Amino acid sequence: MQIQVLKQLFQRDLNKLQQEISAYQSEQQLWVVEKNIPNSAGNLCLHLVGNIQHFIGKVLGGTDFVRDRPSEFALKNVPKAALIKQVEETMAVVDAALDKLTEEDLEKEYPIVVFEEKTSTGYLLIHLAMHLDYHLGQINYHRRLLDV
Repeated sequence: MQIQVLKQLFQRDLNKLQQEISAYQSEQQLWVVEKNIPNSAGNLCLHLVGNIQHFIGKVLGGTDFVRDRPSEFALKNVPKAALIKQVEETMAVVDAALDKLTEEDLEKEYPIVVFEEKTSTGYLLIHLAMHLDYHLGQINYHRRLLDV
């Protein structure tokens, strides 16, 4: 049951990410950084895709994804359509990876150390969902404040 709930949450929030990116009136506004807002919505989208593709897709799903975290924040002016496509691909990767897991797998140690100490796979998946939501909220505020 927990795996199904995690799948639903990731799909819901990745869909919302796609909607937020689509809602920008101007592609240029996706990349605006102003005053105390250090990251653009475009860079946060790239960061979320890279994070999920790595920790769920590669580590749990066995994909060949190679993460380039510095580029998640350095790239600029990636077209909106390309961002949306990356989110769609990420949704498929999450489903495929979580379909491979059993409820017992959630209690097992996550294959790599991400924080200062080892965690369970379930713990890390919950952390990733919360991380997605944290940045999704930032993107929502960025859009409403700066895309005028």
